[in-house]
Amino acid sequence: MSNSLNQNFKTLSLLKFALPSMIMMVFMSLYTIIDGIFVSRLVGESALSAVNIVWPVICILIAIGVMLATGGSAVVARKMGEGDEKGACENFTFLAVAGVAVSLVLLVIVLLFHKPIVYALGADDSLFENGKTYLIDMMYFGPCCILQSLFQCFFVTAGKPAYGLGLITAGGVANAILDYVFMGPMQLGIAGAAIATGIGQMIPAVVGVIYFLVKRKGLHFTRFHWDGKALWQSCTNGSSELMTNLSSSIVNALYNMQLMKFAGEDGVAAYGTIMYVNFIFVSIFLGYAIGSAPIVSYHYGAGNQDELKNLFLKSIRLIGTWAVSLFVIAQLIATPLATLFVGYDHGLFALTRNGFRLYSFAFLINGFNIYGSAFFTALNNGLLSALISFLRTLVFQMAIVLLLPLILGINGVWCSVAIAELLTLCVTGTFIVLKRNTYHYL
Repeated sequence: MSNSLNQNFKTLSLLKFALPSMIMMVFMSLYTIIDGIFVSRLVGESALSAVNIVWPVICILIAIGVMLATGGSAVVARKMGEGDEKGACENFTFLAVAGVAVSLVLLVIVLLFHKPIVYALGADDSLFENGKTYLIDMMYFGPCCILQSLFQCFFVTAGKPAYGLGLITAGGVANAILDYVFMGPMQLGIAGAAIATGIGQMIPAVVGVIYFLVKRKGLHFTRFHWDGKALWQSCTNGSSELMTNLSSSIVNALYNMQLMKFAGEDGVAAYGTIMYVNFIFVSIFLGYAIGSAPIVSYHYGAGNQDELKNLFLKSIRLIGTWAVSLFVIAQLIATPLATLFVGYDHGLFALTRNGFRLYSFAFLINGFNIYGSAFFTALNNGLLSALISFLRTLVFQMAIVLLLPLILGINGVWCSVAIAELLTLCVTGTFIVLKRNTYHYL
């Protein structure tokens, strides 16, 4: 199978190849951010808090899609590197069908048990109705969310990252326009935010299905059979990404509970605002990891050790540059950010600005951990990848967010992520050194 994965990458060509995925991730994060701006401005602070309360459940759906996408693309790209075009296409089709099936199961669970779920996440009676509405309406679009995640990775694997970028851009623009229409003139409230996001996801999902059905050369949909081995490999390879998103769901719920304790609904609203910008900044690192992972998997499958070294070293340099730049930008935009989202409330504005400035120290570190985990996924070592993610997004964060606020109060909540990332970096660096002779990337 011939595609642009099979080349010697320079820094510029590597960045050019990964850039569409990076922009795609930014646009995907904009879905949530645009919702937050319109919900806060057109529906109210309480509605914004309700969205943040139920978001951990939606993260579970996203987690499954990302797991199948990243883990599956590693399996498919490796087969492409080995010259097995038929097997690559069969696995791709099977994973898409499996992802849709799982999303439907989750929809049924939410429809049956939404009341205990919403209350268990920390909602009180004032937040329940908005939280329930947003959660259920978002889950109706679950298959589109899964397929959007899959196509985001597999357009890259197919050597067509610009196609995915165009679709995500179209979805993001549609989401922004419909947010205004549904929550403004049509007065649909928080349901309008969910429907607008769902339609934004539907555009890349539907067009992607048509593209891979019509396409007959390269990676495309084809007849498939049940392949438990491919599913297992995809899940284990992508287990770090699953762990990252599932852990985020648990940790976000814990953060919300801590913030309700220390600052009430204002704390939850401030945290939600910070998370919106965090989504954009982290999406740059995630997008690069997704965009470069198929290249790593391809050359790993082809046995090109020199190119693996080239890719790894260039990636570390790029991530270091972005880390410093994003930290500086975060400090500069803290005031306009707080003004944009919550400028209507002076107390909430001050809380958000201070929280973001402390939280932004995490941007100096998290890119290295994100790339380290994704790099091991691309090398088909799901165990190490999952361990990095498990420690980073669950163990360290949970321990620190429970302990540090006892010492620093609410500032301890804002600093928890940076300290957890620093601890994880020690683990990531250790694995990189220990496995250098196994995979020959150093």
